[in-house]
Amino acid sequence: MAQEETSEYDVLIVGGGGAGLRAAIAAYESDPTLKIAVVSKVYPMRSHTVSAEGGAAAVIKPDDSLEDHCYDTVSGADWMCDQDAVESFVNEAPNELLQMEHWGCPWSREEDGSVAVRPFGGMKIKRTWYASDKTGFHMLHTLFQTSLKYDPIKRYDEWFVTKLLVEDGRCQGVVAIELATGRVESILARSVIVSTGGCGKIFPFTTNANIKNGDGMSLAYRAGVPLKDMEFVQYHPTGLPFTGILITEASRAEGGHLLNKDGYRYLQDYDLGKPEPEPVLRSMELGPRDRLSQAFVKEQEKGGTMVGEYGHYVHLDIRHLGKKKIEARIPFVRELCLKYENIDPVKEMIPVRPVVHYMMGGISTDIDAATPLPGLYSAGEAACVSINGANRLGSNSLTEILVFGARAGKNAATFAREQGKTSSGVHAQIRDEQQRLGQLLNGGGTESIAGLRKEMQDTMEEGAGIYRTHSSLAKSSEKIQQLQERIGNVAVGDSSLTFNTELPAAIELTYMLDGAEAIIQSALNRKESRGSHQRSDHPDRDDENFLSHSLAYREQGGPPRIEYLPVTITKWPPGERVYG
Repeated sequence: MAQEETSEYDVLIVGGGGAGLRAAIAAYESDPTLKIAVVSKVYPMRSHTVSAEGGAAAVIKPDDSLEDHCYDTVSGADWMCDQDAVESFVNEAPNELLQMEHWGCPWSREEDGSVAVRPFGGMKIKRTWYASDKTGFHMLHTLFQTSLKYDPIKRYDEWFVTKLLVEDGRCQGVVAIELATGRVESILARSVIVSTGGCGKIFPFTTNANIKNGDGMSLAYRAGVPLKDMEFVQYHPTGLPFTGILITEASRAEGGHLLNKDGYRYLQDYDLGKPEPEPVLRSMELGPRDRLSQAFVKEQEKGGTMVGEYGHYVHLDIRHLGKKKIEARIPFVRELCLKYENIDPVKEMIPVRPVVHYMMGGISTDIDAATPLPGLYSAGEAACVSINGANRLGSNSLTEILVFGARAGKNAATFAREQGKTSSGVHAQIRDEQQRLGQLLNGGGTESIAGLRKEMQDTMEEGAGIYRTHSSLAKSSEKIQQLQERIGNVAVGDSSLTFNTELPAAIELTYMLDGAEAIIQSALNRKESRGSHQRSDHPDRDDENFLSHSLAYREQGGPPRIEYLPVTITKWPPGERVYG
C-alpha cells in the first residue's frame, strides 16, 4: 500500500449524503473556527439520498398537528420507537424543512403558492412535502450547494474508511484509502460522525445503491458499539423485479392501484389495520409498508401473483391517472419504467414486488445522536435513535436525516471543543491497519468475492425475509458464520493501487457479513411478530417480554451477544395499529 499520511480535524464526518452534509453544516454554524472534514466513498451528489423520490414529512397545514404526526409515527413503528425521540423529531421537523426552503430546495406548490403535501402510507393526513418525485435529488443538491459556501469544510471525495481509531476510551479518527491512488491515510479527529447509510445490499433484491453495504454500522460494531434493532428490515412493496429500483410510494399516493393476476385489488382481502370497509377501498394501497409486503406473500401463497424471470410479482396500475397527471406529479416513475422495463406506465401496468428498502436498526445512539463510545456520533439510516421502531413510515426518513444530522453536527462540535489533542497511541493502530490492508491486497486467497456475496444474499432472503421461523433463522445463522470464516480466504485478484475496485469490494463484503449476523441473531432472539419482523412460529406481538430494543454486541469467533434496552414510552401506551 502507498505510504501513510496523517491529517487532523475537530469534527470528521464519514459519509457525504444528506445526514453527513447536514451535520457538516450544523458543526460549522455552531462554531466557524472548527476544522471540519467529510469523507465520502463517492462524490457527495452520488450518495443514495439522491434516489429518494416521494417526499419528507413535517406538519405544515392547519388541519394537521404535531400530536397526530407523533401518533402516526409511534403506531406505525408498532410501539418499538422511543417516544421522547419521536416528539423531538416531530417538533423540529417543520423548521428543518423550512430551512431547506430558505437554502433553495424547490418544494412543489399548491395553486395558492403554499407548500404542497401528499398522503403517504400509514399517515392519517397529508403531510409529506415533495419536489415532484425527485425530492431526494433536490434535497441533496440543496445541502451540497450550501456546504460549498463554507471553506473550512474539507472534503475527501472517493475515500473509503476501513477502521475507526479508538484510544483512551474515545473515538479519535479513522483510517481511509484514497481510491484513486491506493494511498492510506489516518485522518485524526476530536469527534467522528458516521452517516454512511444502510445495508440493503445484504439482500439480493433491494432499492439500495451498490454503495449501501453497512460500512459505518460495521465500523462501529467492530469498535464495540452495539447495533440496535437490526431484526427490523423494511421491504418496500413496489420495487422493479430485476433491478430492485424503487417505484415510489407517491405513485400510490396519487391514486395507483395494486392488482393481482386477475386484475383485482387484492389488498382489500387483508388486514391493513383499517377499521372500516370504506377507508379500505379508498386508501388501502397506502397502508404501512410492512403490511403491504406481507399481503404480497399471502397473495403469492394463494396463487394470485404472476411469475416472471425474477420471481413472483403483481401489477401497479397508474394508467387511470392520465398522462398529464403522471407527467406533472410523478414524471420520474415514467422515466424509470421506460428506461429499465421498456414499458410506458401511461399505457401499461408496472410489474412490482417487495424489495428490501430500509433498515430500522443501526448504530445505537441516544436522542443527541451520541453512541455509547465517547467521541462517536451517528445519524441517518446508519443510526438507530430510535424513531422508526419496527416499521418506518414513508417520508419520515428524509426529515430524519435533517433533524438528527443537525443534532449530530452540533453535539459533535461541542464534544470536540472539550477535547485535547489526539492520543499518540493511535499510531500503532494505524500501522497495524496499513499492514492488514497490504496483506489483503497480496494475500493470494481462493474464495470469490462475488460467490461469497451471492451465498450471503441468498441465505438472507431465504432465512430472514418477510416471514421468518426459528428453523430458517438458525440455518441462516450457521451459514453466515461459515461465510465469516471463509471471508478470511477471499481472493483480491487486482494488485494495483489505482482505482482498485476489488479491494473495497472485499472489505465491503466483510461489513455486510457483520450486518447479516446482527440481523439474524437479533431476529432469532425476538420470539414475537412486530412490524417488519414476522415470526411464523410466534405470530403475536408480545409487549410483556419484547417491548425492548435489541442490542447486538460483536463477539469474536461466533454470533453476536444480544442484550435488551427498554423502549421509552411518554404519552402513547401500546395499542392496536389502526389506519384510515
